[in-house]
Amino acid sequence: MKNIININSCHFKYSNSEKNIINIDTLSIKSEEHIFIRGKSGSGKSTFLNLLTGILEAQNSSIEILGVDITTLSATQIDRFRADNFGIVFQEFNLLPYLSVEENISLVAKFSKQKSQNIKNITKEIDSLLQAVEIPLEMKSEKAMQLSVGEQQRVALARALLGKPKIIIADEPTSALDANTKEKFMKLLLKQAKAQKSTLIFVSHDIELSSYFDTVYDFENINRLTQ
Repeated sequence: MKNIININSCHFKYSNSEKNIINIDTLSIKSEEHIFIRGKSGSGKSTFLNLLTGILEAQNSSIEILGVDITTLSATQIDRFRADNFGIVFQEFNLLPYLSVEENISLVAKFSKQKSQNIKNITKEIDSLLQAVEIPLEMKSEKAMQLSVGEQQRVALARALLGKPKIIIADEPTSALDANTKEKFMKLLLKQAKAQKSTLIFVSHDIELSSYFDTVYDFENINRLTQ
């Protein structure tokens, strides 16, 4: 399969620091590949994901995704590119508490014209995703703040899957879960990513989760910091 991501150099440091937080020489990820990047807390993993999705701007870097060097895009262009091509499961889930389950998920189609075009019937699509992540359909109208942590996470996964994104990013999404809920979530995530033929990049400090993946990287081997 072809590479969906090619990083030839990726450098970043905050304006108040003289040292790089990120210094990646090269990294390639194939289309439909599922990779696990493990690293201790505070090692820069989330910063790396923010660079990969264009939330942060890399410095003197080349980050090619789907044939586009995102470092050359304007702020508006990168926002659109992210909305169209990524599905993101955040550590804190980032659901809007006063919106219903269905409203939280449907926001994806409002922010991405491309994903909206991939959806033939949004109600049926949301129902299908909720069933896939084992959320009862009668919970569609419940507000996000009424859900348990495990339910919130599965709704966040359904939201990330809506519109069949080419790349799914998961940033420490299991840190607040107990062992049983964690295992259930991992199986659902991998099954749905495979079904949608999405590339999956999963980042965590939890070494035990690496057993779910065929491709595992240690972040310190990718991110070669120079003192």
